[in-house]
Amino acid sequence: MVKVMISAGEASGDMQGASVARALAQAQPDVRIFGMGGDLMRAAGVEIVYDIAELGVFGLVEVLKKLPKQIRLRRLLSELMEKEQPDVLVVIDYGGFNIPLAKVAKAKGLPVVYYIPPKAWLYWRGRAKKVADAVERVAAIFPFEADVYREAGANVTYVGNPLLDIAKPSLSKQEAYRHFGADPAKPVILLMPGSRSQEISGLLPTMLGAAEKIAEKVPNCQFFLPIASTISQEVLQNIVSGFHVPVRLTSDSPYDLMQIADIAIAASGTATLETSLLGVPTVIIYKVAPVTYFFGKFLIKIPDIGLPNIVAGRRIVPELLQDAVTSDNIAREALAILTDDAVRGHILQELEEMKRRLGEGGAVNKVVQMILEVAKADRGGTK
Repeated sequence: MVKVMISAGEASGDMQGASVARALAQAQPDVRIFGMGGDLMRAAGVEIVYDIAELGVFGLVEVLKKLPKQIRLRRLLSELMEKEQPDVLVVIDYGGFNIPLAKVAKAKGLPVVYYIPPKAWLYWRGRAKKVADAVERVAAIFPFEADVYREAGANVTYVGNPLLDIAKPSLSKQEAYRHFGADPAKPVILLMPGSRSQEISGLLPTMLGAAEKIAEKVPNCQFFLPIASTISQEVLQNIVSGFHVPVRLTSDSPYDLMQIADIAIAASGTATLETSLLGVPTVIIYKVAPVTYFFGKFLIKIPDIGLPNIVAGRRIVPELLQDAVTSDNIAREALAILTDDAVRGHILQELEEMKRRLGEGGAVNKVVQMILEVAKADRGGTK
């Protein structure tokens, strides 16, 4: 039996961990997978020892508030390594937690594969060296990411972007319209405030305010809000009910919903790449604590933070950050896409080019091959 321990944080990590778990089970039927994750990983057969629903944080101030809890959690996972003796630890994204965890594993002689490593190409390049020193292999999902980690001395492989395999609808457009009860003759707008509780409280009210303004100009709009696996529907419904705009909350088939969307308003993150790969023009927004933003201005060395813009190498969809995140600004950008065919057509062309830049699919299978190679490697003759 091959024993694989996974540490994934946030909804995007849960999604990626679930894809890896399913592919591992196909490639190695006697595999046992356990660790930290969420509902998607659980459904994929992973034994969840800690649920990530309350874990996701971002930014200096936000991380400091959660630090004692994260230290206790890291201790719990360290004890799990001792008890279960896995063959390999797979850490997915979530660098603030997973880099120290990888160091713990290395001290115990447990090899680590880092899938979707920290965005050292965006800020704090020193993290690439920390990862290189702590892990056996790095699976990079962007070509420029692989270059940064290679320069830091990591044993890195560019596996491609997993969303090319994952972000695909399962229904036809006609079936999707019926499934979600949407009218094909009316614009569909997605509100995607993120998967962290702080994003929901900080961004969703502003999004809903923008939705009210959009509805005033385009009265027949249909608003949908896909629910991240880490956020409760009750929390979202309580916020939505405070605004005078009808919003339908959905919890299934996100890619089928995206394929019928005319536009998305989304928190910066993985979701913006998902919508872009499915050809949905997206207004990217993000806001953090003032202290985090102050230091971030000095750390971030590239002009854009939205993944579609970073991959394209230029701004192809609008970004609104910090004080620019207002209902008026969001509504203005969204209405330009909804009402101006030239603006919309140009963005759609740019999104197609961005998708081509990511290359071919197959990332998950390449990662699984890497994990099994590391897990089965001769460690003192015991494997």
